[in-house]
Amino acid sequence: MGNFEKKTAEYLLQIKAIKLQPSNPFTWTSGWKSPIYCDNRKTLSFPEVRSYIRDSFAAIIKNLYPQTEMIAGVATGAIAHGALVSDKLGLPFIYVRSGAKEHGLGNQIEGYFEKGQKVVVIEDLISTGGSSLNAVNALRESGCEVLGMVAIFTYEFKKAANAFASQNCQLNVLSNYSVLVETALKTGYIGQTEVETLKNWRLDPVNWGVK
Repeated sequence: MGNFEKKTAEYLLQIKAIKLQPSNPFTWTSGWKSPIYCDNRKTLSFPEVRSYIRDSFAAIIKNLYPQTEMIAGVATGAIAHGALVSDKLGLPFIYVRSGAKEHGLGNQIEGYFEKGQKVVVIEDLISTGGSSLNAVNALRESGCEVLGMVAIFTYEFKKAANAFASQNCQLNVLSNYSVLVETALKTGYIGQTEVETLKNWRLDPVNWGVK
């Protein structure tokens, strides 16, 4: 996994999918102040990066989950990546909304699937893990057997690790926060002072930056 982690981090920094602003923090939807913002949708605009992510996901799935019968993408960020991976592997594809539609058929899961099918879930980003595991639970409640989840990037929050463990869902990622910070320092993207700020944020993101 080491090669995946470093190369993915380099790509994310190169295309500016990762923005690091310790001195001018972002505000997340949750209200958290953050020195980092990860926008993996940008990876779709770069063919080389997009293909690398697709091929890396496919390699992990073939290696760890050879019994996979279907790929599921988490809406909306991972729909395109999921479709690319399913095409690469020659497998059916479905995607999972955050909740059931309030009109039409009222589906939360879009596409054709059958109970008992073995599914690997594709996600673009893992923060607290809540929305990702919501998709996993929706699939399980619909009768699918979720083998695991593969994501592009994780912030490595302890809350997320605990959540995945409690839901008995294996998580595999292409890269993570620690490797990203290390890579950003080595490439001169950030300095040592900023590294300390970024490390402190991840230890207590809820209270970081609160005056």
